Amino acid sequence: MSVAQPTNLSEFRLLAMDMDSTLITIECIDEIADFVGKKTDVAAVTEAAMRGEIDWPTSFRQRVALLAGLDEAALQQVYDQRLKLSPGAETLVAAAKGAGIYTLLVSGGFNFFTNRLKERLGLDAAFSNQLEIVDGKLTGRVVGPLCDADAKAQHVRDFAQQLGASREQIMVIGDGANDLKMMAVAGTSVAYYAKPIVQAQATMAINAGGLDEVLRRFPAP
Repeated sequence: MSVAQPTNLSEFRLLAMDMDSTLITIECIDEIADFVGKKTDVAAVTEAAMRGEIDWPTSFRQRVALLAGLDEAALQQVYDQRLKLSPGAETLVAAAKGAGIYTLLVSGGFNFFTNRLKERLGLDAAFSNQLEIVDGKLTGRVVGPLCDADAKAQHVRDFAQQLGASREQIMVIGDGANDLKMMAVAGTSVAYYAKPIVQAQATMAINAGGLDEVLRRFPAP
């Protein structure tokens, strides 16, 4: 028996979003690297990883290693000076919350940023990676297990189970290859200005306008 696809926002139970280049306009790791003069090098690896051309966990550790020795104050500078919400982000999140949807931020980025965005937007939960900091300096390593593509998908599955949400009641928004596994968990997967490999597999693509374009397809009640 087939289940009808949602036609409005209130029919969803779970909205899971990527952070870098999705909920926000920047790739945080690239901007952090700019403080050590390595933005070009790191950004090239980020781009290749998001296209699915290189192994994400390996590339992530390589990029984080390049940040070793950087003062932790640079993280706050990136947040204050460079991080901007994507157009329509606040509108979409507010509409989702108003419709009673559980909002989840799942990122291969850093919890310094996801925690602040969770508080700023009133999201229900956020998961990402924790940079190791010793004596106020980044060590070039992360603490704990990586929030990679498999972990992102597992977080979505776990919350869907807790909420009793069916596949059709899950929406996932992302832009890069490491979002594909969590997008596959959802009945509605939104490619937001995404890499070709993601656009090819998503059920919906946004290539004009902001995140609130979702509300044109699935109006809020």
